[in-house]
Amino acid sequence: MRPAKPVFCALAALLAAALTNGAASAQDRLKLALGQRGNWDTAISELGQQAGFFKRRGLDLDILWTQGAGESQQAVISWSVDIGLAGTIAALGAYQKGAPLRIIAAEATGAADFWYVRSDSPIHGIKDLDGKTIAYSTNGASTQTVVLAFLKQAAVAGKPVATGGPAQTFTQVMSGQVDVGWSAPPFGLDALRDNKIRIIARASDVPIGRDLTIRSLVTNTAELEAHSLNIRLYVEAYRDTIEWMYGSDDALKAYAAFAQITPDMARHVRDDFFPKALVWPDRVSGLDALQQDGVTFKYLREPLTKEQLAEVIQIPKPRK
Repeated sequence: MRPAKPVFCALAALLAAALTNGAASAQDRLKLALGQRGNWDTAISELGQQAGFFKRRGLDLDILWTQGAGESQQAVISWSVDIGLAGTIAALGAYQKGAPLRIIAAEATGAADFWYVRSDSPIHGIKDLDGKTIAYSTNGASTQTVVLAFLKQAAVAGKPVATGGPAQTFTQVMSGQVDVGWSAPPFGLDALRDNKIRIIARASDVPIGRDLTIRSLVTNTAELEAHSLNIRLYVEAYRDTIEWMYGSDDALKAYAAFAQITPDMARHVRDDFFPKALVWPDRVSGLDALQQDGVTFKYLREPLTKEQLAEVIQIPKPRK
């Protein structure tokens, strides 16, 4: 038995190296809070889980679907989940107020969200919104920031209202409870095709919805300190999933089944609304403009310093 000891030690060392450098321990579980089940961008973790990209790195994802990034961010702050979706400006503001948040990936640079009215509405644009209600998902979500940017740009006194997800919002618009609803592909495209609704504004009409990283993935500082390897492996698998989603018809079939839409609609959503650059996670773009908007909309007291930004944004670098 004695001669086998060096072999055992060598195997143990190799296993330890593998765990340190490339994989988590067997099927570590990460709890996620993501907004708007069915959207292309928020489906990345779900589709990657189905396709095995996270399992290959020893990760098992437990996904909670919320009504918006405001709810998801709060779940991270309370450490109810390990990773969550957040409006980038709201995340920076929460950090400035002392919340234990760290940004680990860009989730959306630009946005495919759109705002609409019933087809018989007299409203034809944001300029018509004086005294009218306009929807966003949840407090602190990127949709709230876009609505504030709309109203500022048009210099009108509309009334922002938190309405939850696209399905709940659609009901409120069609029943006359809210004047302008919000949605994101694929939800609402059928109603648009059938002339039940008209689009009056898109997120891309304002800089924050076009050029800036409007949403991010965040974690709790305690989670990052305790399980930094798992966070890095999650982001690596997230990148691999995106590559697959933009290079495989199998990914379109999986998304179609998940979102309960046709494969043709799935391709339309990906190719016409979500360019790959929109969902790529490696850089938070437009930090100066984001912070300026953060101060204007009272998420931030003042812009963060370079040192603070380096602390709050901790995106794992791709391994060479």
